[in-house]
Amino acid sequence: MRVLIAEDEEDLVEILSEGLRREGMAVDVALDGAAALELLAINAYKVLILDRYLPLVHGDDICRDLVAAGSQTRILMLTASGSTHDRVSGLTLGADDYLTKPFAFAELVARIRALARRAQPPIPPLLTHADLTLDPARRIVERAGQRVFLTPKEFAILETLLSARGAVVSNGDLLEQAWDAHADPFTNTVRVTMVRLRRKLGSPQLIETVTGAGYRMAEVI
Repeated sequence: MRVLIAEDEEDLVEILSEGLRREGMAVDVALDGAAALELLAINAYKVLILDRYLPLVHGDDICRDLVAAGSQTRILMLTASGSTHDRVSGLTLGADDYLTKPFAFAELVARIRALARRAQPPIPPLLTHADLTLDPARRIVERAGQRVFLTPKEFAILETLLSARGAVVSNGDLLEQAWDAHADPFTNTVRVTMVRLRRKLGSPQLIETVTGAGYRMAEVI
């Protein structure tokens, strides 16, 4: 899952970005509203963590623009004010959720995951394929009842492929969902990670390469 943090408190940004990456998310950062708009124009994000009072471009204006454009990005608005008026105002603008600072990191993660589920067709709480099971909430993967230990990137790739329900997922889409803005699109990082993932999942192979198109979960007879 790829998320954007638009927040001008650099210490908070560092804590949040590091924590969310440990949760297996691809995280981009914008320290002002103008930078946030630039990133939103070129990348597809499942969730935007949006500080309401950003410099250069106000968070309200960003929220308003995204809603008007029909963006599928879900908006979690942050503010230091816990007043009912502020919460109602933010939600009226089109924000999907609202969180008042300070907040518990575990709550932030739970809200992000809940919003991400709303940004795509409903999927079951457990993703399964043949004898493979992936639990997104507990971040556990099992095959034939045996635990498979994956890195955050491997987990993100597998979750993306399982969520596609047999559809082909391009190399670019995997790069976008599992990595962040610093990833080089011309490297073989997806292929290398895919080799490790396939090795860990064992035989018979569950992920197949579709030449010139990408990857998908293979049919297992």
